[in-house]
Amino acid sequence: MANFYCEYCGKKFSSVSSLTGQSCTRHPNGSLKGKHKLYEGAEKKSYTCKFCGKSFSSIESMTASHCTRHPDGSLKGRHSPAL
Repeated sequence: MANFYCEYCGKKFSSVSSLTGQSCTRHPNGSLKGKHKLYEGAEKKSYTCKFCGKSFSSIESMTASHCTRHPDGSLKGRHSPAL
């Protein structure tokens, strides 16, 4: 059975409908101010930030910290997984 992950927080869901039906604590507009967003890449052993190139073992650990090369400015946004 496939797993579905939120691009913003890395939380795992068993279906796309359950993922997109709930609010996300790490949404870019603020905590719980938007729904989870489906990560459309494949499951991997490691994930790379599309802004800075740093590798992480999970999307959840990646999105937990701010990125020094985020387009909004240094430390003004979280790391984001590349596809």
